[in-house]
Amino acid sequence: MKTKSVLELADIKRMAAACEAEALKNQWAVTIAIVDDGGALLWLQRQDGAAALSAYMAPAKAHTAAMGRRESKVYEDVIAGGRTAFLSAPQVQGLLEGGVPIVVDGQCIGAIGVSGVKSSEDAQIAKAGIAAL
Repeated sequence: MKTKSVLELADIKRMAAACEAEALKNQWAVTIAIVDDGGALLWLQRQDGAAALSAYMAPAKAHTAAMGRRESKVYEDVIAGGRTAFLSAPQVQGLLEGGVPIVVDGQCIGAIGVSGVKSSEDAQIAKAGIAAL
């Protein structure tokens, strides 16, 4: 049997704070979502000024990254490349860049999803959070 790391509240708070710091440094109003490896929501933080839609998009991006164990941008690229049939995949909603898996010792233990600014900037914020782990 293998042993796998899991996210604890202290880890989540540290990553959320790093995401928030990156967003504030750039004056970006976003929503930050952190999920476990099954895509279940562990943290949701909507900053002042973030669009209401971002509170739905960030968890969806995180869920997609956790369940797929890869950045949500991969799916955006697949669809943009013409494979629109992928839109029918079950339980997948956040198909835009900004969802990044949290990988520890080669295992996906969760993901961070960010929404509110350009997708590449969303991913930048998520990666700043993961770097704090």
